[in-house]
Amino acid sequence: MLLAFALAPALVLVGCGSVPHSPAQTGAAPTRSSSASKSSSSAPVLPRAGSGRGGYYQDDGPGDAPPEGLLDIPDAEPKIEPYLPRSNRPYAVFGKTYTPMTDDRPFRQRGIGSWYGKKFHGQKTSSGELYDMYKMTAAHPTLPIPSYARVTNVANGKQVIVRINDRGPFHSGRIIDLSYTAAFKLGYLGKGSSELEVERLLPDEIARMANSRREQQARVEQSLPTPEVLAAAGAVEAAQHAESARTTPEASRQDGIMPVSALPATQAEAPYAGTPVVSAAPPASPAIAAPGFYLQLGSFTQAENAEAARSRLTQSTGGSMPPVEVVEYGLFYRLYSGPFVTRSEAAAVAQQLQEKGSFKPLIVQR
Repeated sequence: MLLAFALAPALVLVGCGSVPHSPAQTGAAPTRSSSASKSSSSAPVLPRAGSGRGGYYQDDGPGDAPPEGLLDIPDAEPKIEPYLPRSNRPYAVFGKTYTPMTDDRPFRQRGIGSWYGKKFHGQKTSSGELYDMYKMTAAHPTLPIPSYARVTNVANGKQVIVRINDRGPFHSGRIIDLSYTAAFKLGYLGKGSSELEVERLLPDEIARMANSRREQQARVEQSLPTPEVLAAAGAVEAAQHAESARTTPEASRQDGIMPVSALPATQAEAPYAGTPVVSAAPPASPAIAAPGFYLQLGSFTQAENAEAARSRLTQSTGGSMPPVEVVEYGLFYRLYSGPFVTRSEAAAVAQQLQEKGSFKPLIVQR
């Protein structure tokens, strides 16, 4: 098997030898695979693979047709996995011997990191898996395979979590090689390399992260609407439609809901599953509300209609949904349920309501 080799920037290519094609002295480090990637419209336009130009290794580079949305690819999800004996034996490359870690000692390292792509896409990594440059993986000379690391770009503070499943880079000036997508999310694709900090995730921290994910999932499941909630929400929507028939166009134009595009960058949140996320406009008479995310379930011009809808919904849910309140906003009386701790919890409930009927609540942050 080929030995994985680091993506050395073009400036240091002079005098670099080719990658060996036979196992080194005490063990072999499998090859990397690669594929090109370019995420969304914000991905930098890079010289094509093998052009000899760009900050990456001269015969490597981006893919020809990278998929969209790579910035939305989630980080690797850390898991406690057994180390692979064949991938963690001492090995030698270019006359230097490397001894992979096989215990749970802490590890933190700062230095120059690079990325690798099309040249290795689809080839076997040291773990035996095929390299996919669009996944959140990395190559490291000595971290256990498999293991997980938190990688920070020192220049901009961006941070990702990657799965270590390959060996490399084998260049004295490099400490880690990330996949194309991981480097894209850290913001150094065009430069080819950047100063990075690598911190190993140990089993205790991985277990804490897993518990946190389970707790969040449990909160989401507990907040999902029951059939009674869905039925009551339908009644609220019907009441709102009936009232809307009597609402003048002028009044509806005064509703005051601010679209996300008009919000300051610090307030705007990406929509979930097509559900709008808005920021509640200041009420005419300020209402005290716990900070968090809320579902706007209706908007009425008459206070008595809003209160009647709130009563129906509260009675039907029997406490299985966060409290429902009526808040006056200018000419309107809006029905809110919340707070939800995270946007994803509010979005899960909103999506359930949408899937069960035409009811379309708004997610607002207060």
